[in-house]
Amino acid sequence: MAVIKEIPVEEKLKSLYKLQQIDTKINEIKTIRGELPMEVRDMEDELEGLKTRIEHLQIEANDAEQTIGNFRAAKKEAELLIKKYEKQQDNVKNNREFDALTKEIEMARLEVQLNEKRAKDFTENVSAKQHALEEVQKLVKEKDKALKIKKSELESVIEETEAEENVLLNKAKDARDHIEERLLLSYDKIRKNYKNGLAVVSIQRGSCGGCFNRIPPQKQIEIRLHRKITACEHCGRILVDETLINE
Repeated sequence: MAVIKEIPVEEKLKSLYKLQQIDTKINEIKTIRGELPMEVRDMEDELEGLKTRIEHLQIEANDAEQTIGNFRAAKKEAELLIKKYEKQQDNVKNNREFDALTKEIEMARLEVQLNEKRAKDFTENVSAKQHALEEVQKLVKEKDKALKIKKSELESVIEETEAEENVLLNKAKDARDHIEERLLLSYDKIRKNYKNGLAVVSIQRGSCGGCFNRIPPQKQIEIRLHRKITACEHCGRILVDETLINE
């Protein structure tokens, strides 16, 4: 049975620190890009929302136009009834029939007035929606133009940094292949806890390079011996001494 050679703690620390340096450079590239990717996504979402608003306004305007058509048709039908009842009044035999037709004519005239008012109200509503539609369409053109400019900025930045980032990503992958899984899990977990992504830091003037809390002298001696992997008791970051980072 083959004996698996134990990797010295010093080599483990060197590998972790090397990976940290690579990941830090990748983070720096992402910082150079800044908030551009997020800004582009936000602008795309806003533009999509405006386009959806246009669709809704168009549907509402079309529905209102159809409703106006219905009111006008009802008005025309009522006007035809008025003419019909007025003609019938010429042939009535008694006052009762005449009065009944008069009431029908009055009702029809009210129907004409009501449908005229409804058509007018909906026409104003359509006009308001058309105005809103024009404003949103104008805004879409402006936002679309701004989005194209922002995308162009992002593409330029990506083009400038993409080659370097790809090299670093390959280096990071290679570095990870030389680190045991247990350590990688701890490393990634610590990185997620901090915005700057620092999981492995050096001792700087007797203090942790991450949280800057003092490290007891005895603890510093233990770290320099490279007998075990030591984490800062304050922030949990993995600590390395200057002899490793200067090699």
